[in-house]
Amino acid sequence: MARPKVPYIKVTEFDLPPGRMIGKKYRVLSKLGAGWEGEVYKVGEIHTGIERAAKLFFPQRNLRDRTSKIYAQKLHKLRQCSLLIQYHTQENIVFRKIPVTVLISEYVEGMLLSDFLNRLPGKKLDPFKALHLLYRLTRGIEEIHLLREYHGDLHTGNIIVNKFGLNFELKLLDMYRLGAFRQENVKEDVCGLIRLFYDTLGGPERYSKLPDVAKNICCGLKKNLILKKFKSIPQLREHIEMLDWPI
Repeated sequence: MARPKVPYIKVTEFDLPPGRMIGKKYRVLSKLGAGWEGEVYKVGEIHTGIERAAKLFFPQRNLRDRTSKIYAQKLHKLRQCSLLIQYHTQENIVFRKIPVTVLISEYVEGMLLSDFLNRLPGKKLDPFKALHLLYRLTRGIEEIHLLREYHGDLHTGNIIVNKFGLNFELKLLDMYRLGAFRQENVKEDVCGLIRLFYDTLGGPERYSKLPDVAKNICCGLKKNLILKKFKSIPQLREHIEMLDWPI
């Protein structure tokens, strides 16, 4: 007997209330955010009380579970990389009679870098602290590239700040997951890191007042100049490590 087809319905939001069960194992605590692929919730594990994160994929963005499968496999492959959140397991729920895939991962305390910057005077980091942030991200992205993967979507809304100081503790969100690793992906991540550094320094309004060591990294955000100076993430890391910071 043929399996009945599930009617195609476009889901644009789940808006799960606190207390909603997921897979009989987790209870929704609060909504953490939303994006193109779906929504993320803070959930509590019923039997242990441990907090986790649950990512629900919009069905039209996850046909035949392709997107969620790639996402889970990539996180598992990169599980030793310090910037990435640890994937745990997959669950399923039914939302308005539609099967929905849910990926459970570790829950990370902290706030988005974009929100963190908005709370600072001038909504920016001073150049020395911004350089420490860039260095931490550069080392983390280098780990990912060594495994022939990439992020592809680096910006202040995709980074969680867990600890602030000389040793930033950071986590990355929402990697661009489709397609094989190519040299073009390396270039995207290099330019993404430089753009992020530029943004944390205050953007175009503050650029003229930056020290030369910071401007020499930003290269005026000219992609050809950036990629001529930094052909890979290791080259960017080595440049930062060899800097003489003005006193």
